[in-house]
Amino acid sequence: MFKKSVCYLSLLWLASPLVATAGDVSFGDPVPVSTTLAQLSVNCPALAAGVDFPTMLSLQAFYEQNAGQAVWSGDERLAALRTQLEQLADDGLEPSRYSWPAADASGSAACMDIAISQRYLQALHDLRFGYLPQDRLEPVWKANPQPQDRQATVLAIASVGLQDLAGAFEQARPSLALYRNLRQVYARQRQQPIADWQPVPSGALLQPDKRDARVPVLAQRLFNEGYLSELPLDLDEHYGPTLVEAMKSFQLQHSLQADGVVGPWTVTELNISPAMRREQLRINLERMRWMAQDLEPDSVLVNVAAAQLTVYQGGSPVWQTRTQVGRAERETPLLKSRVTRLTLNPTWTIPPTILREDKLPEIRRDPEFLGRQNLRIIDRDGLPLTATDIDWDHPGDLMLRQDPGPKNPLGKMAIRFPNPFSVYLHDTPSQALFSKGPRAFSSGCVRIEQVMHLRDLLLSPAERARTETLLASEQTHEFRLARPVPILMGYWTAQADSQGQPVYIPDIYKRDAALSAAGSRAL
Repeated sequence: MFKKSVCYLSLLWLASPLVATAGDVSFGDPVPVSTTLAQLSVNCPALAAGVDFPTMLSLQAFYEQNAGQAVWSGDERLAALRTQLEQLADDGLEPSRYSWPAADASGSAACMDIAISQRYLQALHDLRFGYLPQDRLEPVWKANPQPQDRQATVLAIASVGLQDLAGAFEQARPSLALYRNLRQVYARQRQQPIADWQPVPSGALLQPDKRDARVPVLAQRLFNEGYLSELPLDLDEHYGPTLVEAMKSFQLQHSLQADGVVGPWTVTELNISPAMRREQLRINLERMRWMAQDLEPDSVLVNVAAAQLTVYQGGSPVWQTRTQVGRAERETPLLKSRVTRLTLNPTWTIPPTILREDKLPEIRRDPEFLGRQNLRIIDRDGLPLTATDIDWDHPGDLMLRQDPGPKNPLGKMAIRFPNPFSVYLHDTPSQALFSKGPRAFSSGCVRIEQVMHLRDLLLSPAERARTETLLASEQTHEFRLARPVPILMGYWTAQADSQGQPVYIPDIYKRDAALSAAGSRAL
């Protein structure tokens, strides 16, 4: 609804502060505001310079709903709007984006009324849908994109909301629990002074009960953030039990493997600055405003960054499990689709990239590799080929296929949904990797812990019974769901736990910095 040019409008009016008193604005212009709006470039040239066509349409519709008359002529309503704009800071939105306008050179009260309305509509839009362009920064591919009339949504909230501005902003604010919980954490933290801690030097892997020159620095770092209640009186280079337990707590709160071992990922998370930690909360509120548009009440939600899957029923989470996602060079894509079928006892046809980069080098090093992995060679028509007849330095157009069995990387089940990336959810024999953190191990698909429980949540009792029979056959079967289930694969790097404390998630695909920079440019 509001293009980038509208963002600049707030900058044109920063000469006066956000907090304005009723005496700052003089109303009483007898000309209907709609008349002034009809010739905005003539009547309010400074304002018109920052209003694009979509914004003009929204303003016209807004005033039509109010009989073309001034909206902000009452002190009480102005004060209520001012309060709501200030409170947007708790949502990670910068109130100066909606800064109170300076008086137009024309001196027209109608111009002032229009300028305030523009800020009101913009604020509701940004609170509902986000203020950054998701499609350019972190696009989500959608199987069946549904066009959204954002203008109509904002106008419906805005017009009725004039009688209850606090209610209007509350209605615009996403109801998603992930958003509300993170907002509470951010609102609390932004009121506190920025903490201070020193970076931890990199070094060799530090195991519990070992000695390292960095131990005093680690202890001070964990004390500064509250993971140690006090510094040991006899602090030396020994990495002892008290410090190890504090490190495990830190690792747990930062989505790392909580084993007390200080390795590269732990050092990276220790060295993220306090200011960036706070910014991490803020930018993830924006991500959750985006996500709230796509998450349906009954859905499978995957947080790719956290390698975590949650099943929602009736808008509430009912089950959560760990996953393994694509490593940095083979990212798991962000998408929205619908789970339509299960492949039971799946074969695995090795994707071209994995074949080229992983399997061919193995075959060249070890001729017995194919037999040990139960891999068959087939041509593009599915006809078998013999390994001895193939020049593995120049293999041509062939495929490798692995039959069902304990070594099959898809395990007992693959969960399919339409997408152009050839990715899916699946079982895995690599169960030990679920205890790691971060869990970016795959080539793009998402491996699921406890895949059978996920199946149970996707299917009816009769369907579950039928799939048990088909699994017992040990033959490959395609099973279509009677009721397809929405799936959303998103990416966020901070959330709140059940105690209302922040949980930070390693930014495995290095996206936070770009999103933070885009937010700074938009202000």
